Amino acid sequence: MVTHIGKQTLRIDTPVFVAAGAAVGGKLEGEGPLRDRFDELSEDSYFGQKSWEAAETVMLRRAFDLALSKTKLPQGALRYVLSGDLQNQCTGSAYASRDLDTPYLGLYSACATMGEALGLGALLTAVGAGPVCAMTSSHFCSAERQFRTPLEYGSQRSPVAQWTATAAGAALLCAGGDGPRVTHITTGKIVDAGLTDIGNMGAAMAPAALDTLLAHFRDTGREPKYYDAVITGDLAKFGHEILAGLLREEGLDMPTVFTDCGMLLYDPASQDVHSGGSGAGCSASVFAGHILRCLRDGIWSKVLFAPTGALMSTVTVQQGESIPAICHAVALEVPGESHAEAVERREGTR
Repeated sequence: MVTHIGKQTLRIDTPVFVAAGAAVGGKLEGEGPLRDRFDELSEDSYFGQKSWEAAETVMLRRAFDLALSKTKLPQGALRYVLSGDLQNQCTGSAYASRDLDTPYLGLYSACATMGEALGLGALLTAVGAGPVCAMTSSHFCSAERQFRTPLEYGSQRSPVAQWTATAAGAALLCAGGDGPRVTHITTGKIVDAGLTDIGNMGAAMAPAALDTLLAHFRDTGREPKYYDAVITGDLAKFGHEILAGLLREEGLDMPTVFTDCGMLLYDPASQDVHSGGSGAGCSASVFAGHILRCLRDGIWSKVLFAPTGALMSTVTVQQGESIPAICHAVALEVPGESHAEAVERREGTR
């Protein structure tokens, strides 16, 4: 059963659990602070293939296979695969899924695609169409070739620019079992702040993150501190600072763990990533590798995962268009603690 509450939020009343997740990354990801959260890392950016695009396909399929191997489910038990990436026509996802013999839905919300996939996957599972796999990926080299300039050009990046992650994440959603449960989905609206600088994605996406977070708290009646962690996706350092300022203006007191996947994936002090990470694979791998681990290990019991995406294309940028953005929020909770108990625990009263 699914209940529509407020204007943008769906409450998943039928238990939908994240049964397993897997993260695969490249060399730079293996040098970052979350290296131990990845199921597999590769020193070869080609992943043994002849092109970066083919490498992303292999990386995404590997994440799928690893996530499935952590369950007792045969591949034939999956009802749907929901996937997207940053390549034109989401070819990385299509090619990774073409021999699965499983119904496939290709998605695109740029760096917010994992949030869209998890939300739609939870809905499908709640109405009896699960188990479902939600997965996304990105590759630094394929993204640079498509969206910016060829790597051989050696263009200078601005201080607010981000590094597209070479990473993939996959999560399996089931109606039974254990693990974190998807309880709410807040679907974002497209928000365009009028910015045109493709080197500053964080600033373009921060207003969309604000809009979705406000909608989630308004629709659910929850305060931010209901959650152990509120984690946005790929705003990175400068975008996160903008969002934090906007939330302060709204009078919202965020939980102690209020961060961003683009800030978690790399170490800016030792890695030349400028503002931090980005790409559909950034939030996907942080979710499948790090966030799920923290929920399963009892470090967190309630997390609001809110990846963000910039919805421009190479053509619209060349035409001088501004950058529309989106943010989809998914609430995950470990069963066993009520809303009131969670608030009391955050405030240290019990």
